[in-house]
Amino acid sequence: MNIEQMLGQVQPRRKTTGIAAALLPFEENGTIAVDAFKNHLRRTHSAGLMNAVNMDTGYVNYLSAQEQQQVLQWTREALPRNTKFVAGAYIEGLEGDVVSLYRRKIDQIVEHGGTPIIFQTARLHDQTSREKIRCYAEICRGFDEVLGFELAPVFAPNGEIFGDETMRGLMQIPELVGLKHSSLDRMKELERLALRDKVRPEFRIYTGNDLAIDMIEYGSDYLLGLATFAPEKFAERDALWEAGDARYYALSDALQHLGNVAFRPPVPAYKHSAAVFLKLLGRIPSDKPHPQNPTRPAWETELMCECAQRLQLV
Repeated sequence: MNIEQMLGQVQPRRKTTGIAAALLPFEENGTIAVDAFKNHLRRTHSAGLMNAVNMDTGYVNYLSAQEQQQVLQWTREALPRNTKFVAGAYIEGLEGDVVSLYRRKIDQIVEHGGTPIIFQTARLHDQTSREKIRCYAEICRGFDEVLGFELAPVFAPNGEIFGDETMRGLMQIPELVGLKHSSLDRMKELERLALRDKVRPEFRIYTGNDLAIDMIEYGSDYLLGLATFAPEKFAERDALWEAGDARYYALSDALQHLGNVAFRPPVPAYKHSAAVFLKLLGRIPSDKPHPQNPTRPAWETELMCECAQRLQLV
């Protein structure tokens, strides 16, 4: 694809669906800050974005089954009745049949009014495209709507970027209505969009590329951990794009600057950056990440403060 072809894919004034992967905050004593979490969900909802919980931003890979259940309950309590949210179906490390494990997780999410998103498992990495497609079809069978997820291994070892044959097959599963694409590769995501337009135009591609948040200009929606830093600014940016307002570019640049700083290597430490940022804004009680998560240096506050100033949040 050359530059002219890329520019031809830009869709001015397109209405974007935005989902923020919610950070799970902690108190100074290391316990989960439940009230701050609920307030953060409410703030995100009020801004106009959908919430996604039990995602990598919410430390799902470190949470026990009971804690994941508690997160679903807290989310349901925090949001207005019938408000949609997305929640991760995560089975890594669990024993048993893959399909049965996923379907139990999905049942739990649906019972709380959520839309499930299937986290990949390393147990399927060595399967053929046909086997993966058949497995996903069995997982999704009978549910109203399910989202898929392809995650670059830089985020987590259970992630993989699907081959084109697998992706084409997944797009044709009726219950699978969209997929989060987190390769951090703009060209790969453009290929996904082109395949979507050819195979199933109503299928949604949610960019997970926190290093290229302008993918909304090319037809992607988004499900971003970066959006949990400042959901109101993402909503403002989306509205400017839809209105054709050129102020979109300055705000998008400021948000991308935040993404470039927060998602520098080691990438999983972005969750600590998010905690520092939200603590700086007075929205959570501490800047502590989950104790098993990689951390940032002591001077992270200075970096996050500069990013917040550029966004006119402090």
